[in-house]
Amino acid sequence: MTTNDELSHGISAEHVDQLKENMDRVEVLSKRLIDALSQKQPHNPALDGPNQELYARAATAYWAQALENPAKLLEQQLEYWSKSVMNFAEAQHVLTRDTEEETPKPADRRFANPMWQSNPYFQFIKDQYLTNATTIREAVDAVDGLSRKDKQRLTYFADQIVDMMAPVNFLPTNPDALEKAVETEGQSLIDGLENLVADLEANNGELVVRLADEDAFEIGTNIATSPGEVVFRNRMMELIQYSPSTETVYETPIVLFPPWINKFYILDLKAQNSMIKWVTDQGYTIFVVSWLNPDESDADIGLEEYIEDGYLTAFDVVKKICNVKQVNAVGYCIAGTTLGLTLSLLKQRGDKTVKSATFFTALTDFSDQGEFTPFLQDDFIDGIEDQVNADGILKSWIMARTFSFLRSKDLIYGPAIRSYMMGQTPPAFDLLYWNGDGANLPGKMAVQYLRGLCQRNEFTEGGFDLLGHTLHVKDVDVPLMSITCETDHIAAWKDCYRGVQNMGSRSKTFVVSQSGHIAGIVNPPSKKKYGHYTNTDLKADADTWMKEADFSEGSWWPRWDGWLKKRSGKQIPAREPGDSQFKPIAPAPGTYVKVKAVR
Repeated sequence: MTTNDELSHGISAEHVDQLKENMDRVEVLSKRLIDALSQKQPHNPALDGPNQELYARAATAYWAQALENPAKLLEQQLEYWSKSVMNFAEAQHVLTRDTEEETPKPADRRFANPMWQSNPYFQFIKDQYLTNATTIREAVDAVDGLSRKDKQRLTYFADQIVDMMAPVNFLPTNPDALEKAVETEGQSLIDGLENLVADLEANNGELVVRLADEDAFEIGTNIATSPGEVVFRNRMMELIQYSPSTETVYETPIVLFPPWINKFYILDLKAQNSMIKWVTDQGYTIFVVSWLNPDESDADIGLEEYIEDGYLTAFDVVKKICNVKQVNAVGYCIAGTTLGLTLSLLKQRGDKTVKSATFFTALTDFSDQGEFTPFLQDDFIDGIEDQVNADGILKSWIMARTFSFLRSKDLIYGPAIRSYMMGQTPPAFDLLYWNGDGANLPGKMAVQYLRGLCQRNEFTEGGFDLLGHTLHVKDVDVPLMSITCETDHIAAWKDCYRGVQNMGSRSKTFVVSQSGHIAGIVNPPSKKKYGHYTNTDLKADADTWMKEADFSEGSWWPRWDGWLKKRSGKQIPAREPGDSQFKPIAPAPGTYVKVKAVR
């Protein structure tokens, strides 16, 4: 028999008391929260959003249209009012609907909880949110009188506002979080607040959502474990030579340059998906650069140092260790862009060190800035330049936040809900651990890259001045293979394709892998997961290239292996890391990779 002390829905007074007790613990955490927020360092507000001129131009254009065609504005408003009334009517209908009546599954996975369909309160909130979202997007689409870039930026920031205001992002309108809080007597909220405070404390008051359980991995122990040795170290890099796994190897070694925005071990997460291990298993000698993780003292490092003390020095050391005159070079992402610069420099110097070049998702033509358009305009870049002048570096959290907002549902709001509202521990997922283990950029290099390459596209157009030379993409004339990814939102395959078309090489191979910037590259053949497209005709536009391309099941790695073999010389006895001049300094993965980014 239910007593007067018991509440509806089977929640007893005892449970309510426990809930209150847990809520009292919030006071202790609140003090930690305030302390953590007080540690936040001020940063340039231009990094947080576009300047007001964009919104002023949009508002002016919108109202100019309204005055010119008031009937259109009225039509939009009437449609919005009509949909809002229908949302209320649908919510009322839920009260009288047969409980066994089937409701369609929502297309948006944020609204998977049955209560979004069965509870009139939640259904109305969901439907009205979706109506608001559609209305905002249609209004933005209808704005004329803006430049293409302004329209693209307005669309992006409107979408960010829409995603931020989703009801699942707020406790009172998230049925999953509310159910969890009641079920755990409030413990989930306590755990969530603990997670929030911990993230703030770890980032000096900046809110950077932790994506993975950082205690689950140790670099060199259960991640980045391929055997090898650091055979050279300077201010810019550690050069790792990996141990052979075959009795003989190809004579021409591979020198791989990973992006310095992140750590190199994305290519060596675990044995099952390690590209580094796979390359050694195919009988190649591979050297991988592990870049410096800069701090404030490295503000003066520019692309000059990356090329001279990174690329050129690595080539020189590898040639001496392997007693060869040429190497096969690989560059991933920004390291591929810089490999292009280096090849132009070598061409102008008459240096034939590089026998072939492979580019992984590497941009050399920035005429279309793609999804990064909102962030590559002067208001943002001016703010970044001011910030790096103050800090000496572009801190990793700024770049991480930018990349995350391009996929905010998956990389910001979803993880935040699970961690802060549901109180869940982030998963022990190696890829997400790597994603959160970022690197800073030296101030000088960041500005060179953003201004000269991204904004002014100098490498493809007038030429990029560096090291006493004017470097141009047409100077890249070695045999090359470019691997791009179909759904890459960082280096769109069509933009990479345009860059390859501009290169001067007579031997070009272009591949589009399925999936995105990481999964399309880290795609071991054993997984039999993503296929790839090829087409030898590189004169057509990108859409025609893809339309006429051949599709192959499975990874592109074996195709690359076949291409490399033809450019790697004869078989010789396997080389152990180092030699008498370059003795092993430390076991792989070295020490630079373990340095955490400055917060």
